[in-house]
Amino acid sequence: MDKSFDPKSIEQTQYDRWEAANIFAPPATGEANYCILLPPPNVTGTLHMGHAFQHTLMDTLIRYRRMHGDRTLWQGGTDHAGIATQMVVERQLAADGKGRHDLGREKFLEAVWDWKGESGGTITRQMRRLGDSMDWSRERFTMDEGLSAAVREVFVRLHEQGLIYRGKRLVNWDPVLHTALSDLEVLSEEEAGHLWHFRYPLADGSGHLTVATTRPETMLGDTAVAVHPEDERYQHLIGKTIRLPLVGREIPIIADDYVEAEFGSGCVKITPAHDFNDYAMGQRHDLPVINILTIDASLNDNVPQAYRGLDRYQARQKVVDDLDTEGLLEKIDDHKLMVPRGDRSGTVVEPYLTDQWYVKAGPLAEPAIKAVEDGRIRFVPENWSKTYFEWMRNIEDWCISRQIWWGHRIPAWYDTDGNVYVGRSEDEVREKHGLGADVTLEQDEDVLDTWFSSALWPFSTLGWPENTQELKDFYPTSVLVTGFDIIFFWVARMIMMGEHFMGDVPFREVYVTGLIRDSEGQKMSKSKGNVIDPIDLIDGISADDLVAKRTRGLMQPQMAQKIEKATRKAFPDGFPAFGTDALRFTLAALATTGRDIKFDLGRIEGYRNFCNKLWNASRFVLMNVEGHDCSAAADTAEHRTLADRWILDRLAVTAATATQQLDAYRFDLAAQTLYEFTWHDYCDWYLELTKPVLNDDATPEAVKRATRNTLVTVLEALLRLLHPVTPFITEAIWTNVKPHAGISDDIEFLVQRPWPGQDGFPRDETATAELDWVKDFITGLRRIRAEMDIAPAKPLPVLVKNWTDADQERYTRHRGLLEFLAKPESVTWLDTADEAPESAMALVDDMQLLIPLAGLIDKDAELARLDKEIGKLDKNLEQSEQRLSNASFVDRAPADVVQKERDRVAEMHATRHQLATQRERIRTM
Repeated sequence: MDKSFDPKSIEQTQYDRWEAANIFAPPATGEANYCILLPPPNVTGTLHMGHAFQHTLMDTLIRYRRMHGDRTLWQGGTDHAGIATQMVVERQLAADGKGRHDLGREKFLEAVWDWKGESGGTITRQMRRLGDSMDWSRERFTMDEGLSAAVREVFVRLHEQGLIYRGKRLVNWDPVLHTALSDLEVLSEEEAGHLWHFRYPLADGSGHLTVATTRPETMLGDTAVAVHPEDERYQHLIGKTIRLPLVGREIPIIADDYVEAEFGSGCVKITPAHDFNDYAMGQRHDLPVINILTIDASLNDNVPQAYRGLDRYQARQKVVDDLDTEGLLEKIDDHKLMVPRGDRSGTVVEPYLTDQWYVKAGPLAEPAIKAVEDGRIRFVPENWSKTYFEWMRNIEDWCISRQIWWGHRIPAWYDTDGNVYVGRSEDEVREKHGLGADVTLEQDEDVLDTWFSSALWPFSTLGWPENTQELKDFYPTSVLVTGFDIIFFWVARMIMMGEHFMGDVPFREVYVTGLIRDSEGQKMSKSKGNVIDPIDLIDGISADDLVAKRTRGLMQPQMAQKIEKATRKAFPDGFPAFGTDALRFTLAALATTGRDIKFDLGRIEGYRNFCNKLWNASRFVLMNVEGHDCSAAADTAEHRTLADRWILDRLAVTAATATQQLDAYRFDLAAQTLYEFTWHDYCDWYLELTKPVLNDDATPEAVKRATRNTLVTVLEALLRLLHPVTPFITEAIWTNVKPHAGISDDIEFLVQRPWPGQDGFPRDETATAELDWVKDFITGLRRIRAEMDIAPAKPLPVLVKNWTDADQERYTRHRGLLEFLAKPESVTWLDTADEAPESAMALVDDMQLLIPLAGLIDKDAELARLDKEIGKLDKNLEQSEQRLSNASFVDRAPADVVQKERDRVAEMHATRHQLATQRERIRTM
């Protein structure tokens, strides 16, 4: 093994070995079938920290179950991401002054496929860098022919069953992308706006009604004014008409319970073509539906000549000005309102009346709800099932058509009379409906919502509609690992489609992760400069290169400057190279069930140190076993030292605990358990405890052999325990350990070794209790050295009080270990009546270890050192307490920042108390 751990020198080599050996494919036989579906990344760029987080958890589970002997399949692939991908390619064309219509549909789609090849390759390379042990031979893409055939099959069957229909309804319309959006693709946030109050004259000239609106331009499409039926102010006006200003059309005054009499004037303008609530009211009252917008949100020919062709916001200003001129503008109020924007284009979406394809969601939702109610699907954490039920029990029909070119084209054809025919192909349509070659058919121009094909992912990737062996073996899949933000987009729809077409749920459990945030709990965004590319953490990157990477290709200089400033503020030093294993261990350790993840660079630095410690410990073991027979002899068990028996007991407990935690999806607790055992039990204690055994010529050879066997046995098992989380370093070390561990040559890779269970390691609670006493003795003396700033090599006279015969017996049995590691100058056992001088004290159970201080330390120098430490602490305390007494800081700073400062103050007070106590003790010596 190299002297130091260098991730770059091992990661690519190890992955190439795994892939060449095809060990990620399911073996022919196994204990059980275990399958995880990868939520397919969009082919719109590169993987981000959220992907790295979820991929780490999925790969940990896959490797864990593989080591249990299961036939594991991690089914991977990518999603075509219709709107998002089309936007990327259109932006590239726009940079050359072209649009998709300049190319035409066929040429444009060729350009998208070219771009997909480039981006998709980047993503799969990143997955390999993350260590994903995916069966690459089964990689799928949602636009593959096999998956496309499944999409057509599902569409046709649902249409034949009356569950897909075409209808004219109000949809969310993106005027930039010129397509309908689902409710889930619309992000609504509160923004500052205005509320305009207009006077609508009564048609009989007897007065007017005052209505308020946040979108004045839509009044040109009003078809009614509504009041509450019990509003006494307007009872006498119900059934009368008003004359719509600027238009001149007479529209009725209607009564509807939807109107809130207490809000505003109690009168509401009704525009059925441009508001979802108004549309519903228009249906109830049989009102005309007048669309006044074009596909790009300009005003069409259904409005007076003066407004035709104006952009919606230009029209808004002109409507307000014209009403003001006519004396019909009463007032304008500032107003906060929820503004809906397309999640891809960022533009304000418009309710728009258009023909679209829909899935009847209600009949599909019922069995999907029952599947969770009866426990066939379990959410982890369970509380997410409530969110699922809330949405599913109030589900609306799903608009599945999109007016873009990239995606699965809707398998429907129209004749010249507008009749529609649905089929798997044009040939099937002609044969089914007896349409000859003389009948002209045109395929629907629209494509399907990306989530329609994604909803079929659990069975389309396994070969459906063919009855493949993979479907028989791996459907239903075992667990879905996904974020809470796509429970509605994806999880619910997979359950609906799986139940309907497969007659069973698509997965047994849904492990819902939180979101990755920065160390302050802020959402990662480019504008904040806190976005982290996982590959940058793995390989390292300078601040200059990080800035160049983030600003490359930005068209707006101001945006580039903003991102550069934010990036240099967030990461002034860039990132050192941490390696994949340190990143994966960090993400696993942070994976507290159901909570968002605060990613702190300090944590990944700590786990890089953990990898270094594991590497160095392994080198120590190999140096001490090289050239020696480490296999177990017939008498190995009886020649094991106390330390050998203790570490095997700790290993047994650790293996059982880690197993329990991974089975419960507590990746954080499993990582903590493995960290504690590796760092503290194995490296800090056991390796040190072996040194006096292996380095003493007087130690019998049988004892040395037993210790060497234990060293290798525990290390090999530890590498297996760590492998699912840190695959690269463990594989590299294991390759070197294997020759000393007596492992068959048929086993080439660590992942082919079985998961360590408790049964293989002897429990010895007596040894653990005995060694805990030894550790407490050594730790007590070490703590006194640290507190009193006594050099580690300086021998200490030790006085022992309140001891028992068992304590003396233990000291005698382990005197060699204690003298080697604690370095006492002498040990004096005091009787109960003996007076001890002024001493520092440590406890081992009830036994007192006393270190007389006289002559051990320079009293004046130590007091001066403590005074300096206390003074520095007092200065920091004063600054922090002043900050907390500042109401502006407490009220405006994020709650977690304030709490962190309070915790820091409490910690400094505790430290100061310890230093002051120590100072007083030394002063009175």
